[in-house]
Amino acid sequence: MSQTAGLDRIDRAVVNAYQGGFPVVERPFEPAAAALRDRGVDVTAAELLERVRTLDDEGVLTRFGALINAAEIGGAATLVAMHAPEERFEEIAEAVNARREVAHNYRREHPHLNMWFVVSVADADAIEAVLDGIEAETGQETYNLPKQREFRVEAKFLLDGPLPDGDLDRSGLGPTVEPAESGALTPDERDLVVEIQGGLPITETPYADVAEALGTDVEWVLRTIKRFDAAGKIRRVGVVPNHYALGYTENGMTVWDVPDEKLDVVGPEVAGLDFVTHCYERPRHEGVWPYNFFAMTHGRSDEESEQRIQQVKETMERHWDVGSDDWDSLFSTEILKKTGIRLDERADANTE
Repeated sequence: MSQTAGLDRIDRAVVNAYQGGFPVVERPFEPAAAALRDRGVDVTAAELLERVRTLDDEGVLTRFGALINAAEIGGAATLVAMHAPEERFEEIAEAVNARREVAHNYRREHPHLNMWFVVSVADADAIEAVLDGIEAETGQETYNLPKQREFRVEAKFLLDGPLPDGDLDRSGLGPTVEPAESGALTPDERDLVVEIQGGLPITETPYADVAEALGTDVEWVLRTIKRFDAAGKIRRVGVVPNHYALGYTENGMTVWDVPDEKLDVVGPEVAGLDFVTHCYERPRHEGVWPYNFFAMTHGRSDEESEQRIQQVKETMERHWDVGSDDWDSLFSTEILKKTGIRLDERADANTE
């Protein structure tokens, strides 16, 4: 159920402003509040801190902190689809969900492939074994749809109210650093990733609190988070909304059979639509799954979702003749499992 009715002007400003770009300084709520005041939102650092804490407590946020790019930390993940006959649906869902490697699982509207889940492992070679095990246990074939190209991952959910474009960014504050090199983590970096994966403490000094928990120096924490942010190991730092609580209940996965030679043009254009939160190239499966392009949209009503899907289609049609069999939209109708990616195991496997 949407909780937006209970959000006042300042709450909405906080949600819109800081889904990314939160300062990485020792006392971040002070410059964050000052930036809001500069944009006409009258709030003190103490009030901003309390607002974020309340939004988190009430479930409007899933957490406050760094959104870690798991793909850059180590290990591998893949999207998997399968058919679960209705008379066995619960039995198969239970078997799939029992696998610790399965992080998310959704029922989606499709005449055949009605179960979609994410497998996350420390070693990419383990994915095949996980899927073989699921097939042996359920008797149902799995269809592996790994990400082949990422065009966008930018899951922001904006509200009516101040800063409706979500364009307040104070990520430039903090130490000047060089981006972290890709590759293995040091043991200290691994410990930091595990410590912050579930969020930062909502206090006046969140980074200092993390440093204290790790037995290290706050300057090292600030510099490392900034380095990770610059290198893409962290996508952004800020509030992470619960999009269901904000009323974004229509989760539409649009899929498209884009001519391969058009992907280089179509991908970035669709990714440029501000309501598209995830956009990937994935493999086809001959005879079962003809689509090679995925674009995820979220809407607050059936009507809004349909309008957004139509905009994706219109973008596609500028570049190729889209037939009725060339695309589909699969809405999620039930969350079967949602536990999050096990970053500790993936980070462990990538620690030097």
